[in-house]
Amino acid sequence: MHYENSDHVFVDLVPEQFGPLDTTVARYCGLVATAFRYRSGVAGLRISNAKGEIVILPFQGQQIWDATFLNRSLTMRSMFDEPVATRDYLSNYGAFFIHCGATAMGNPGPDDRHPLHGDLPNAPYGDVQLIIGDNAEGPFMALTGRCRQTVAFSHDYVTQPTVRLQRDASGVAVDIAITNLKRSPMNLMYLAHINFRPADDGRLVDSVVDDRADIVVRQVLPPFFTPSESYLAYRDAIVADPSRHRLLTKGEPIDPELVLTMKARADAEGWAHALQIHPDQTADFVSFRPDELNYAVRWITRGRDQDALGLVLPATAEPDGYRAAEERGRLIRVAPEGMFRCTLRFGAMDADMAAKQEDMISRIKAPGA
Repeated sequence: MHYENSDHVFVDLVPEQFGPLDTTVARYCGLVATAFRYRSGVAGLRISNAKGEIVILPFQGQQIWDATFLNRSLTMRSMFDEPVATRDYLSNYGAFFIHCGATAMGNPGPDDRHPLHGDLPNAPYGDVQLIIGDNAEGPFMALTGRCRQTVAFSHDYVTQPTVRLQRDASGVAVDIAITNLKRSPMNLMYLAHINFRPADDGRLVDSVVDDRADIVVRQVLPPFFTPSESYLAYRDAIVADPSRHRLLTKGEPIDPELVLTMKARADAEGWAHALQIHPDQTADFVSFRPDELNYAVRWITRGRDQDALGLVLPATAEPDGYRAAEERGRLIRVAPEGMFRCTLRFGAMDADMAAKQEDMISRIKAPGA
């Protein structure tokens, strides 16, 4: 997604435009962008089409706080009715999509000093723009912005994400570019935290082979979790047979969380795919490029206060913190003034499209494919 020097329309957005009442920012070919402000004071931008809408936090992490497509909410259930103005990850824990990284990512280990999931989740953004135009897929609206994070003797980088909604789409395309402004290399980690709402009796389908070489279950929990005996028994069953986690049976004791790190196969065009197929045969989907994000993390929690499915969280490493990534050789080295970039797509599919996608995934996994 490159928009510079194009014929698209760029609308600058500033916090003062976001008040307690909905304000239409733009309309274009069936797309509508609306600015508003939550009671918490956090600004929101709603972009809608005929199939649904997304709500983005333009100045706070450029998170997608909520997504509704095909007449259902896609977003995890959490304790948060609205976003909170904070930099702390767990104090604003309920978004549909969150950028994680970039100097570190994941749960900090005993020797780590970085916050949970790094600098990006609630980072402050400026130079925020709504982009309006047409591409090969038709009319679209997109949001972008810039966040520079500088710490003397440590790091200096600029993050520029873009979230795009096409007029006829029931999902979004997300791109992020992270530029190292230092005159020395930067060690980078990144994870795209996509948080769907789990469907009871939903099926998880993806281009990952069901064996313990391609699916690894994390067995070390963060220190703030106290697992039950039923949870430990469930997790051990998944370790023994990774395919067992693919059916989301109601009442499974996935509390606090189940985390798997997977290696996904790509199709002929370089994309890997995952689906949550609902009982009505509609689906949620994630597509990403393993040549950009070569780890497919799956995160599930089904507690009374949080109910979430990280169907696939595409990442540069396992979500075990900086030191673990360093020891395993997982850090991405970004050259001075160099750039890291990745692209992904996620959202909802109707039953016909989901059936075609499942068939395509089965061909990717077929022996000899």
